[in-house]
Amino acid sequence: MNDASPPERLPPTEADVPFGSLLVTQIPRLRRYARALTRQTAAADDLVQDVLELAWSKQASFRAGTDLRAWLFTIMHNRFVSQLRAAPPPMATLDEAPEPGVAPLADVRAQLLDLQQAFDALGAEHRAVLMLVAVEELSYEEAARTLAVPIGTVMSRLARARERLRTLLDRDALSTIVPFKRNR
Repeated sequence: MNDASPPERLPPTEADVPFGSLLVTQIPRLRRYARALTRQTAAADDLVQDVLELAWSKQASFRAGTDLRAWLFTIMHNRFVSQLRAAPPPMATLDEAPEPGVAPLADVRAQLLDLQQAFDALGAEHRAVLMLVAVEELSYEEAARTLAVPIGTVMSRLARARERLRTLLDRDALSTIVPFKRNR
């Protein structure tokens, strides 16, 4: 009787998976973050496309063993900021205008819309940090690297964003939403 059994196969590591397959697994997270940044589906899809193309062309600069998600979010954040600097302010289209005479919304849908309205009222810096930490579950350190700011800045922006959301979600405050402005 032979006690030697065949060697166990170890599960594949990230290094064993083709880079393209790793990118594909990150697309839902990239789309979610892009939508939070741009607030427009088409612009978000374009941003994701740009990030995937750039990541593919720069895959040699990705260090194996590091967090691909954080690397992609950093690329996305930097690309988004570059686009903001280069583009004129966006204009609303007729497709985005609310339809007149829409029936009252169900309570849950109304709460989600209130949350979306409050989230949209946050400044870009606060939306970005809230998305990275609360939705994408990046650590403060990962979010700080992604946004290229100190970890203390991430923590203070997150605290301000959460407090602003609490204020905006108060029913009385929703009727008078004003963009958050920092006193300097």
